[in-house]
Amino acid sequence: MSEKDITDRSDIELLVSDFYKKALIDPVIGYFFTKVIVLDLDVHLPRIIDFWCSLLLGHSSFKGNPMVKHIALNRIEKITDQHFNRWLSLWNLTVEEHFRGPQATEAMKRADQIAGLMKHKINIDEML
Repeated sequence: MSEKDITDRSDIELLVSDFYKKALIDPVIGYFFTKVIVLDLDVHLPRIIDFWCSLLLGHSSFKGNPMVKHIALNRIEKITDQHFNRWLSLWNLTVEEHFRGPQATEAMKRADQIAGLMKHKINIDEML
């Protein structure tokens, strides 16, 4: 574990890139990225990096609505609690491998909040 905290875009680039290396080959969630939807990582990764820069560093570079994307994804392939838990586990593992400090803690807290909100929004969509 590093003693360095998340302080700039290059830190978030490292975090997101390493997370996706794990997620793409993960037996629980990898198929979402490789079979359900085939991501163009050259397009996707910069958007996700912008998203996390907005959340953690206050940058205003992210434009989009991840909730809408994940609701649409859930309509194609159900995203279960197991999937959310695995996503969080891989995210937290990746954060802890590279960083320590208030921003690292915030990255894990925000991921947990995002997962909870996405589950809630997906459940509402399924009831409609």
